[in-house]
Amino acid sequence: MDATEILNYAKRLKTMAHLGLTYASNDYETERYKELEQISLELMNGITGQPLEMLSAYFDQKKEYITPKTDVRAVIFNDQQEILLVKEKSDGKWSLPGGWADIGLSPKEVAVKEAFEETGFLVKPKKLLAVLDKRCHPHPPQLDYVYKIFIRCEITGGAPTAAFDILEAGFFAQNTLPELSTDRVLPSQIELMFSYLNDPHKEAMVN
Repeated sequence: MDATEILNYAKRLKTMAHLGLTYASNDYETERYKELEQISLELMNGITGQPLEMLSAYFDQKKEYITPKTDVRAVIFNDQQEILLVKEKSDGKWSLPGGWADIGLSPKEVAVKEAFEETGFLVKPKKLLAVLDKRCHPHPPQLDYVYKIFIRCEITGGAPTAAFDILEAGFFAQNTLPELSTDRVLPSQIELMFSYLNDPHKEAMVN
């Protein structure tokens, strides 16, 4: 493993520590995640030579330049031309498998990871379908500025399994869609995904 790969893992550890500290429910968890955060900074210090104080400030949420967040969704169809959706525990409505992009993972790696975690299916990314600016679509208002990436994937293995934030998963025909979690995906976006199923040569949409 070279220095670049180690640095990438260190950044991922830092991200995990930040999430853990954000949602820690007791002092024990807080202490453990602070320790993980310190380990990640020390790894980065050893690789880059940058002082720990500077690294800590660099990864502070209060950095001066704020960039958009990225939401990655896996688009998966079965042989009956039905689309795979997951029922979100947070609102009881349905969405495409996916979520926020992770530090250290490419968009297609995020699609694979999220699809497996939320459905139990192993998938292979096949094609970028769309990159959408959430602002340009009628989602409910949200504080974050978000880019949405939709990646066509095919199932290569696995089996349906439960997930901590997903109630269930299922395949749906275009004319029998359940109520969608519109903060995550819109009916028009599902319609767009079906248009790629019907026209495999359709160019990726960017807006």
